[in-house]
Amino acid sequence: MKLLSYIFYYPIIWVISRVSFRVLYILSDLLFFVVYYVVRYRRETIYNNLKMVFPDKSEEEIQEISKTSVINSTDTFMESFKSLNISEDEMKSRFKFKNIEVINEIENNNQSAIVLCGHFNGFEWMFIIDRFIKYNFYAVYKRLRNKYFDRLIKRIRSRYNGRLIHTKETRKTIAENAKSGTLDLYAFASDQTPRLQKSHHWNYFMNIWVPIHTGAEMIAKEHNFALVFMKIEKLKRGYYEVTFEKITTTPRDYKDYELTDKYMKLVEKEIYTKPDLYLWSHRRWKHKNKTPQPN
Repeated sequence: MKLLSYIFYYPIIWVISRVSFRVLYILSDLLFFVVYYVVRYRRETIYNNLKMVFPDKSEEEIQEISKTSVINSTDTFMESFKSLNISEDEMKSRFKFKNIEVINEIENNNQSAIVLCGHFNGFEWMFIIDRFIKYNFYAVYKRLRNKYFDRLIKRIRSRYNGRLIHTKETRKTIAENAKSGTLDLYAFASDQTPRLQKSHHWNYFMNIWVPIHTGAEMIAKEHNFALVFMKIEKLKRGYYEVTFEKITTTPRDYKDYELTDKYMKLVEKEIYTKPDLYLWSHRRWKHKNKTPQPN
């Protein structure tokens, strides 16, 4: 059944990857209409998340953010297919790095690094960073259930020599690379909720008490990796600009979870600036208040 599903959908994906961007966004608008008004995909989750995080916003503002966030999500979804055939030059013109020198400086000091980013639109195209660095580039991802589509995702994202690491393989792969002495750059999107039984750290995120992923900080401390925050700004449809902010090059100088909290504050700031670009469809706050809060 998984193979049949792949055989059915792959030609559609291939055709989408070949259309112009003008047609791509017409298709994205049609997809938005189906997702938002017909299927109503996670509309309740999106609405509840927004009401929880922005209690002072009006009903009209909540509805507008909800709608725009889904539009941005369908754009990102369609752009991921476009990645199959987009040229390198066009990718560079549409996904620009404002201050790549932040990464280059760390690289020139022979230190591997972890780039942390939130689930904001546009992150699908970040693999073009390979053309601006000497690092071996890896991105941590959650493996798809359909192994055929999983292979396709790996093929698309490896066009620019980037490699995907499944979440369960992350520590082992990084440890092996560190032992061999290679210079590597790892991308983590660590703003979603961890499993409750594996939660080691809780804090306020968007004024709500929740568990927080700490893996990136722990790995950075273990191997003395630099930590960098990546902010993605959507300039207009199909055009993005990335800004890097160095968090630290000396992670072992910080108390446990201090760097994680600093990263989450940067994500918060990004959300408050452009809430419609965040992925609100995930149940980020599903474990809220399940452990005693500090006095």
